Amino acid sequence: MNQNELKQAVARAARDYVAEHLPPGAILGVGTGSTANCFIDEIAALRERIGGCVASSEATRQRLESHGLRVLELNDIVADGLAMPIYVDGADEINAGLAMIKGGGGALTREKIVAAVAGCFVCVCDQSKRVDTLGSFSLPVEVIPMAREHVRHELIRLTGGEPRLRTGFVTDNGNEILDVHGLAIHDPLALESRLEQITGVVCNGLFARRGADVLLLAGSQGVQTHIRQTA
Repeated sequence: MNQNELKQAVARAARDYVAEHLPPGAILGVGTGSTANCFIDEIAALRERIGGCVASSEATRQRLESHGLRVLELNDIVADGLAMPIYVDGADEINAGLAMIKGGGGALTREKIVAAVAGCFVCVCDQSKRVDTLGSFSLPVEVIPMAREHVRHELIRLTGGEPRLRTGFVTDNGNEILDVHGLAIHDPLALESRLEQITGVVCNGLFARRGADVLLLAGSQGVQTHIRQTA
C-alpha cells in the first residue's frame, strides 16, 4: 500500500476502535492533520452515536462540521464535569515508548490541551512515523512573536539544534513556530520539561509526559495495535 492507502487503513481501524470503546453519547476528541482528516471522514458514519466532538484546530472544526458532527468547546465540557473518553490524533514521529513529536500542522498547543483532558490518547499513523529515536522530524516550538529571537537563542543553547522560523505561518492562537532541526532526542520527557521553562515558549511538540496510550500503526501487514506499557 502507498502512504495514502495506509492512512485510509489506519483511519478505518480508528473508526472501529471508537465504535467499540466510546460509550454511546460520549464526547470524542479529534486531532489535526492528514491522517486525522481521514479519520474524520470515517466517523461521519458514527455521528448519531457520538455526543459531540472537541476539535484541536479550526481546520478540524470545519471538517467535523461539514460532516454534520457536533463540535463542542472544551471549556464547556470541563466546566460541566463531562468526560472525554478518547482523543484520536496522528503523530509526526513516535517511538517505542509511545512518546511523540507532533505539530507539523501547527496545532501542537491545542492538541496537547485536548490530549491532557482525554481519558485515552489513541495515536494513528503509518509505519514511516515509527522511529527508534525522536528528532529526525524537526521539533515544533510555538512562541510568542515578541520572544522569537530570545527563544531561538535559548533553543540553540539547550538543544544544540537549529531553530528555523516557519515562515508565513501563524497558529490558531496568533503565535509563531520555530522548527528545531538536527536533534536526536534520547530523553523526550526531560527535554519537554526543559523547553517548557523557556520564557516566551507557549508549547513544544514533544508529547512525552502525555504520550499515546494506544498506537494504531498501519504497515504492509495491516494495522497493528500497540499499548503503552506502564510501570
